[in-house]
Amino acid sequence: MKSEFTPKLFTILKEGISRERFSKDILAGVIVGIVALPLCIAFAIASGVSPEKGLITGIVAGVVISAFGGSRVQIGGPTGAFIVIVYGIVQEYGIEGLTIATFLAGFLLMLMGFLQFGRLLKYFPYTLITGFTTGIAVIIFSSQVKDLLGLEMGQVPASFLEKWAAYAGHFASINPYAVGIGLATIFITLFFGKVSTKIPGSLVAIIGATAAAYYFQFPVDTIGSRFGEIPNTLPAPRLYRVDLNTIQHLLQPALAIALLGGIESLLSAVVSDGMIGGRHRSNMELIAQGAANILSAMFGGIPATGAIARTATNIKNGGRTPIAGIVHALTLLTIMLVASPLAKHIPLACLAGILVVVAYNMSELHAFFSIFKTTRYDIAVLLATFLLTVIFDLVIAIEIGMVLAAFLFMKRMADATNLGQSMIFEGPAGKEGPTFEQELKAIPRNILIYEINGPLFFGAAQKFSDTLKNIIGDHHNVLILRMRNVPMIDATGLQRLQEILHFMRSRNVQVILSGVNQTIREQATKLEIIEDQFIRADVQDALAYAASLAPSSSNS
Repeated sequence: MKSEFTPKLFTILKEGISRERFSKDILAGVIVGIVALPLCIAFAIASGVSPEKGLITGIVAGVVISAFGGSRVQIGGPTGAFIVIVYGIVQEYGIEGLTIATFLAGFLLMLMGFLQFGRLLKYFPYTLITGFTTGIAVIIFSSQVKDLLGLEMGQVPASFLEKWAAYAGHFASINPYAVGIGLATIFITLFFGKVSTKIPGSLVAIIGATAAAYYFQFPVDTIGSRFGEIPNTLPAPRLYRVDLNTIQHLLQPALAIALLGGIESLLSAVVSDGMIGGRHRSNMELIAQGAANILSAMFGGIPATGAIARTATNIKNGGRTPIAGIVHALTLLTIMLVASPLAKHIPLACLAGILVVVAYNMSELHAFFSIFKTTRYDIAVLLATFLLTVIFDLVIAIEIGMVLAAFLFMKRMADATNLGQSMIFEGPAGKEGPTFEQELKAIPRNILIYEINGPLFFGAAQKFSDTLKNIIGDHHNVLILRMRNVPMIDATGLQRLQEILHFMRSRNVQVILSGVNQTIREQATKLEIIEDQFIRADVQDALAYAASLAPSSSNS
């Protein structure tokens, strides 16, 4: 329990960091800082605030999240997921209302961490997360159409449907220079990685677009023409007086920030764990995220959370300790102090192009459409969450999505119970059976058998995943998952099963499923999670097949 509330950096410093590792982390941090520069500015502008607020958030929150967080490689700062919430709060409560809501959200996140809610947030259904993530991506794209096309229009409406109606009414005012800059930015950002993996395409696009627009005097809006100069210093921190009336007024937006920040940060931490084979401390991560949002608000920043894309960039460039995240924030600070006067010349169409790419990457369309191959219940949760996010509100989408997921789960469990009487499982249902050693004549030492009992739904899927990663030994090269007593599996369970297969294959462990009912078999093969020959009728058949894969295995 004590280690759960110890920042990863403290543990790593206690263990010691080699000079070689330190050098790699510094280099990774510099690269991520350069990548983060255009994103911090773009996210701030898209959220309806001035560009320096994005830089402030990346600097202040970036240091705190890396120094005190529960992940080795998490990069913190403003993210695309917050654009929708922040823009709505600014429209309704103003900039000061956003700042105080962020301040309050920080305390809520810390409270969630101290109450050990970190594990609970992992159990959000995969369909729910995919639905609102794709919905946010659609909203981000929609918010950038004005600048991408250079439309001559006033304030863009907040509502999705009204927004597109307004675009249609001003379509004749398209600026071809803005369109050219935007399309060139999208192309360079997407494909520059084929030229160099060290230099981010978004940075190349910004430098090229800014130089071209300045030299040729293209008639396009820039950061300077809309927002003026970008300050090259951090503002002095400010404490906010929060009374009961303020809390009542801003509790809902603060809760929305805290909830989304918690989900996003832990999702990023889980993804990064899979990339490096690590294990984050979820409650410490929430506490650090809370502290980061408190300090970000005090310096005039916007909400911050773990950034999946920047975290992945950190890992791909060799970052393996929180030192990289701290260096990323210091790199942003250096750029802000030295190069802020140049940033005012960046065309807004260029930033819009970068955000279009962000929206595309965030949408995860392959994941969205893969859920259509699962059950109608998962599809219902996905579409409800997606449509509510796009047309109404993200908070409403999450609330209704969770309620709908819970009700549909109960319905599916009732159906599974009724069907259970006609299903033929190996072994007597409802009775305590023999142990593997009593039931089976011999289990080769290289084979691990793990039995899953009960439905593999969103509430149990994370525990299933964590358990399997912990029990597999170095001497195992075959894992048999015995699923005779699994009546159903939802989209989250299928996602976790796919993650387990990828994890095991990375360790040269072959996974075989046994006793799978026909419905689950069809789901797994339809989604191409596992080849049909690795699904066997019963455990004896699975053992025989495993022996054919490794005939020289010795028995225990």
